[in-house]
Amino acid sequence: MIQSHINTPARLILFLALAFSQLITSCNSKQSSDMAIKEGSWRVVLQAQNQEIPYIMNAEAKDGKTVLYLLNGEERILLDEITPMGDSVKIGLHIFDADLIAKVEDGQMKGRFVKNDTPEPYSVPFTATHGQKNRFSEKPAPATFAFGGKWEVVFSDKEGSSYKAVGVFNQDDNYITGTFLTETGDYRYLEGEVAGNQLKVSTFDGNHAYLFTAKPAGDSTLQGEFFSGMSGYESWTAKRNPDAKLADANTLTFLKPGYDKLTFSFPDLNGKQVALTDPKYKGKVVIVQLLGTWCPNCLDETNFLSPYYNANKARGLEIIGLGFERSPEFEKAAARLAKMRDKLDINYDLLVAGVSDKDAAAKALPALNHVMSFPTTIYIDRQGKVRKVHTGFSGPGTGKYYEDWVKDFNATMNELLAEK
Repeated sequence: MIQSHINTPARLILFLALAFSQLITSCNSKQSSDMAIKEGSWRVVLQAQNQEIPYIMNAEAKDGKTVLYLLNGEERILLDEITPMGDSVKIGLHIFDADLIAKVEDGQMKGRFVKNDTPEPYSVPFTATHGQKNRFSEKPAPATFAFGGKWEVVFSDKEGSSYKAVGVFNQDDNYITGTFLTETGDYRYLEGEVAGNQLKVSTFDGNHAYLFTAKPAGDSTLQGEFFSGMSGYESWTAKRNPDAKLADANTLTFLKPGYDKLTFSFPDLNGKQVALTDPKYKGKVVIVQLLGTWCPNCLDETNFLSPYYNANKARGLEIIGLGFERSPEFEKAAARLAKMRDKLDINYDLLVAGVSDKDAAAKALPALNHVMSFPTTIYIDRQGKVRKVHTGFSGPGTGKYYEDWVKDFNATMNELLAEK
């Protein structure tokens, strides 16, 4: 209570101070309310290369706070780092060194998708609308072409270089899901629509934004375009082929003549040198995984290897993840790998092996003929001899191909672990 003996000027100053305080509180409360991310579905549209790359994001309450999930087909990628940043919110994108930064107001978001680990500035504008669940059209035209099945595909870039792929798709009227497999990995969960004879599928994993479009070029052929983020572009052609296949992933990378073992020594996340010849690995089966925290296929493989290691390390198994990161600085690279370790509950060794370059990885492991892909997985027996090298990874978005990989992996590991 303000006492009556306070003089009028003082009373006025106190009144103004209280009013200003209430105004600030009210503004802060309004800002907090305006910046709240409503629970439910959000349709997000990235604007790049004069294209719309859409995806769905779902907001939910978890452990007393709001979290988001990126939705791609059956995939749900948790985003649990949402922090205020001035008049905006910053949404950390899982293990990746990337963020969504946006203003949120009245069921709308407007902002930018930014990557923090690229040599040149990387920023893609986006908008998002609450309550929308359609990835592309709300009411697409009836489908008049069947894109489902297996396709023999060739992608070509602007310079004329090309590579082979296999497209596998499942179509239910307008709705379609699937992916492309290549010799270095797959394009993960793609989801979209068929409207008339037009195909559109997209994905956003937190680091890569992809849009594939296509239309028939004949009864059993397709002509398409592939837009990747801010500037990546390739054209593609496809012909229907139920027998389409790629080269055997176990034959693409191998030891040079005269080698039967692998040797290396790299620092762990605390800077301590770790070598494959250390006593910890002697007499054990060792998997060496070439990975990067920027690599979604590496994320998929690690999501398999992490629980497998926990369940089988007592059988005489060790796994060493060799991290090839965007930054050449040890501290930054180690911090990215530490975040991956914590997010994915990795209990095996992670080492800082170099920068995210295939030639650099090949120089770091000179016994290999080359490094084609991240991930590359090397199987070493109890005598320290390399028994198999697997290039790339076919993740869970590939369906049967992933199931086949799991069977092959289990067969290989059971054989190696059973050896004395």
